[in-house]
Amino acid sequence: MDQLTSLFKVLSDGTRLRVVTLLYMEELCVCELVGVLDLPQPKISKSLSKLRDLNLVQDERKEKFVFYRLKRDNEILNGIIEGIMKNIHEYPQLQQDIGRLSEKEKYLDQCNPLSILE
Repeated sequence: MDQLTSLFKVLSDGTRLRVVTLLYMEELCVCELVGVLDLPQPKISKSLSKLRDLNLVQDERKEKFVFYRLKRDNEILNGIIEGIMKNIHEYPQLQQDIGRLSEKEKYLDQCNPLSILE
């Protein structure tokens, strides 16, 4: 029961929900998330830290960047995100975030290697 309440607590934060939704779509680094979500780097890093603490994301270093992806072994989380995606038209902010994924490359170019280290 504790795992379930922890999952809902972490998803109750708008930033973390936005991050999870984007990571459901594809692997991203911190600077791409910062750019797509138009939020400060510390806020994104803190959200990723909480998601990592619950074992919902995994990270991988590629050259000077750390990329994050959603772990696919949590069936409850997958079901929640799939439900959101089926009804994405009801969530304009998430729809906008997904639309901005096509711009992610420009944010990677602006990445400061010191700001991505967790």
